[in-house]
Amino acid sequence: QVQLAESGGGVMQAGGSLRLSCVASGPISSINRMSWYRQAPGKQRELVASIGATGVANYADSVKGRFDISRDFIRNTVDLEMNSLEPEDTAVYYCNADIITSTSYYHVAFWGRGTQVTVSS
Repeated sequence: QVQLAESGGGVMQAGGSLRLSCVASGPISSINRMSWYRQAPGKQRELVASIGATGVANYADSVKGRFDISRDFIRNTVDLEMNSLEPEDTAVYYCNADIITSTSYYHVAFWGRGTQVTVSS
């Protein structure tokens, strides 16, 4: 019953900022990598940003310098601060985490339900 829950999506004008949050809950033993993906209408899902267990972050070229990913190792949360938003950022954003549960020997990928981000021009 491990679950990921996203929040913080909404509508924002171009140039504005939004902060997405994701919390992992349930029988969690450890979390390795946590990531944010997005899927725009008519397009494939793409990796936006990820952050490892040591805190090293990676970003897609399209968001590098505008978005910041961070995590809280105590609360099992990962945030995505999105700045200088553009209409092209409009998509459903999904939280992803590689988790060892109380019954698994290896990390298993879990996904949130997604949160809508709409950027108007």
